[in-house]
Amino acid sequence: MDLSSLDMTSLLWGLLFGSIGMIYFVYGKKKGRPVPLISGIALMVFPYVVSNSIAIVLIGILLMVVPYFIRY
Repeated sequence: MDLSSLDMTSLLWGLLFGSIGMIYFVYGKKKGRPVPLISGIALMVFPYVVSNSIAIVLIGILLMVVPYFIRY
């Protein structure tokens, strides 16, 4: 990924989903629940890989709702 391809929108979405991922990670670690833990890690990492703003939003929303549908 080239630094010139990063725009402010992608950075802000990455910051938002990374923050939500940190909350999921802490919750999953504290409660011993693997699905929110893994979802939180994925939310924190995926904005580094994906550079398209629309893809960041769609993947972020998908990862945020996974713990609500998969109760483990």
